[in-house]
Amino acid sequence: MDSIETPRLVLRNFRQEDAADLFAYLNNPVASCFVSLKLATVDDARAEASKRSGSDEYIAVCMKNTNALIGDLFAVSEDDTYSVGWNFNPQYGGAGLATEAASALFRFLFAVKDARRLYAYVEDYNISSQRLCERMGMRQEGIFKEFVSFKKSDDGFPIYENTMQYAILRWEWEKTMRYVDP
Repeated sequence: MDSIETPRLVLRNFRQEDAADLFAYLNNPVASCFVSLKLATVDDARAEASKRSGSDEYIAVCMKNTNALIGDLFAVSEDDTYSVGWNFNPQYGGAGLATEAASALFRFLFAVKDARRLYAYVEDYNISSQRLCERMGMRQEGIFKEFVSFKKSDDGFPIYENTMQYAILRWEWEKTMRYVDP
């Protein structure tokens, strides 16, 4: 993927030197959907950064002025539809950086990749991701009760979570969003 620049960010492929910053937010993921990506060591983070560097599905989100990795986006193609998502280091929350990054990704997917539809799954307790979906102009399409389990209880039983689905069509984006200011 070619790099995408926004006023404060650079979206690009992962690099080996992203390992320490990747470890900073994946050694203790905030959202349970990222528990399977939990990294125990910096060596694990090096391996994950290397794996991600060979794929356009994971997109590194870096501060333009320091090149520090602050999170990542993903976009998985299903023909003209993309499953999208994000995972950011909580230290960078509250500054509109996730909105700026997601807006750039959405513009890229609609304009360059000719996406027709984007959708995201969000846990019902993840209010910040729900708000980001809404800032992106996505509408809630439904809620899946006890949809998926990422964790087990102390006695080994799956803990199921309610998951919301948000989506936006290209014509909806073009009509109302085009660019979302951070």
